[in-house]
Amino acid sequence: MSNHQLDQPIQHAGIYDRSMVQDHVSIHIESMLCSLLPTSPEHSIFRVRHQLREVNKKAYDPEILAIGPYHHGNDKFKFMEVQKLRCLQQLLNRREEESIDRYMPTLRELEQKARNCYADTIDLSQEKFLAMMLIDGCFIVELFRGYIIRGIIEEMGIQNSIGDLPMHDIGDLPMHEWGIQNSIRRDLLLLENQLPLFVLSKLYDLIRGPDDQIEFGLAASAYFGAPSPNWTVGEETEHLLHLYHTWHTSGLPETLRPNCMPVKFSATELRESGVRFRVAQGGELSDIKFENGTLEIPVLEVEDHTESKFRNLVAYEQHRRRIDINYFTDYVDFMDCLINSSKDVEVLRHTRIIKNYLGDDEVIAQMFNRMGDYITVSSSYYSKIFQNVNAHCDKRRNIWMAKLRREYFHSPWAFFSVLAAIVLLLLTAAQTVFTILSYTK
Repeated sequence: MSNHQLDQPIQHAGIYDRSMVQDHVSIHIESMLCSLLPTSPEHSIFRVRHQLREVNKKAYDPEILAIGPYHHGNDKFKFMEVQKLRCLQQLLNRREEESIDRYMPTLRELEQKARNCYADTIDLSQEKFLAMMLIDGCFIVELFRGYIIRGIIEEMGIQNSIGDLPMHDIGDLPMHEWGIQNSIRRDLLLLENQLPLFVLSKLYDLIRGPDDQIEFGLAASAYFGAPSPNWTVGEETEHLLHLYHTWHTSGLPETLRPNCMPVKFSATELRESGVRFRVAQGGELSDIKFENGTLEIPVLEVEDHTESKFRNLVAYEQHRRRIDINYFTDYVDFMDCLINSSKDVEVLRHTRIIKNYLGDDEVIAQMFNRMGDYITVSSSYYSKIFQNVNAHCDKRRNIWMAKLRREYFHSPWAFFSVLAAIVLLLLTAAQTVFTILSYTK
């Protein structure tokens, strides 16, 4: 037997021994895989993804009020944390024989289901998570119930159903100054600032008295000024932002429309092509129409919190897993197509489609131009309107009219120059005619 043959078994043994030793990188990766939590179809409350957030961070962060775990414990919101505790204290004082123990069994049953709603891992202990749900949830419920004053209820035709409303207590809190109220309403519609709606609904049922016939949907719709006051909350509703989204999209056609090229022309260019702008009769997203060269668009009031509201509604549509029509994403994309500069905003403002409470048209132009950054638009709810508008502007006659307006009627001085040239041409022609007549005689 050769030396080579003698060495062969020893080499196989060496290979076998090395295979029994696990690589340290493999151990590290396996530990990472073991710690990885499974994804849940129940996720409905997300952190806004990095690309969207970087465009305008302030639009997604609370101003004064933190709700839920994502912004919990931030020193920036200490003032409202104190107000939330005072609100809970007033609730317990109003019901002299009631304690926090009444709410805890329900919240303990809902804890895991509530945790599953958050896409990010929640590091809060059970004690802190339950306390957060109780304090934040009771604050929102008391806020809604306190907002429903007798006059609003009577206008809705609901008599003797107010029950034990906390109007006199919650109205004394300093947070109910007008400016703070606007910030609270804005913060309750942030994607990262949500509690699961089933938590709010359960707490609402525990808090309202036996004679209180006001449902949670009615209280919420009154507070946010929903289009329909008698709104019922379905079991599939995820949170307040989803509820607000549903209010404004319910009843709209749900058929996905094919993708198409967006509007190729801005509002200024459309006007040059002979398109007329008119305020639509309704105020819903479906009321945008284009007929006989007239583009009808609902009134848009732009104020301090408009961008935050639109950005969070669009972020909700971008993060959800269902294949639905992204109504607000399509609306923002539609307005972005119309608005390229402050001149386009001026056109829409003069036709009363945009009400600018910010004062500067350039601010609105930049708002819509940046709102479409990092947003995915696969199909558009307004695709048919896009097609009709583009077809109208591509007609030869309208192209000629647009060129004429752009080159000769873009300013009053240009108009007067053209008018003077026409008058001079007519005078020259008249002089020529008189000269010919004189020569003939």
